[in-house]
Amino acid sequence: MHDEEFMDQALALAAQAAAEGEVPVGCVIVRGGQIVGRGRNRRETAKTAMGHAEIEAIADACRNLGGWRLWDCTLYVTLEPCPMCAGAIVNARIPRVVYGAADTKAGSCGSVCNLFSMNFNHHPQVVSGIRQAECAALLREFFQNLRTELRSRPKWKRSQ
Repeated sequence: MHDEEFMDQALALAAQAAAEGEVPVGCVIVRGGQIVGRGRNRRETAKTAMGHAEIEAIADACRNLGGWRLWDCTLYVTLEPCPMCAGAIVNARIPRVVYGAADTKAGSCGSVCNLFSMNFNHHPQVVSGIRQAECAALLREFFQNLRTELRSRPKWKRSQ
């Protein structure tokens, strides 16, 4: 499989997240051509700020591989990692990160900042823009639908 095919797997997980009412972000971790970890956003479902796709995929890969060092893996995620997820990637020693859409509000692989270029002990290689159009379209559609839904909800007014 190639980067595009693994990103397709992450996109499928992002679509599952969207179907559950979550921001559509999906992630897979690959070792030796095999997916060893999967994750999707579950912040609303799990009621936790830690419910990011990358965190879930890293935990899954660590369980499946029996250790926390993922130094021979590649992480594929549909949206540029945030600071929390970039920190988890550094701590897991993941050498390569491939993402689809840039995140101009929280992206920590070059959009807002680049945590991987800082003076940490590990510096993953980053490949961006893989299936970018598909990743961005899924996010755009999700937020357009959310805005439409919020506008159609009845407004709460305090009784006088």
